[in-house]
Amino acid sequence: MSRPYREQIIDGGRRLREFNRDVRSEELEWHMDRSDRRVTVIEDGGWQLQLESGLPFPLTSGETYDIPRESWHRVIRGHSDLKIVIDET
Repeated sequence: MSRPYREQIIDGGRRLREFNRDVRSEELEWHMDRSDRRVTVIEDGGWQLQLESGLPFPLTSGETYDIPRESWHRVIRGHSDLKIVIDET
């Protein structure tokens, strides 16, 4: 199954992940990760993040968000591309 993003390793396990504005909303599924993640937004494009038991909130360029391991979350498509850097802890 293809992923709804492009990804490249930057250094030391940090990853640059890019979501295209044309990705279908159905591809942006609820999921959980095996490790804690710190996500820094490079370009927000009007995208949102939704954590389990919470309402969606805007992702903001320059801001960093912590996503605890094994917690359900998803991104919600915006009006242009989304670029983030992911650090796993």
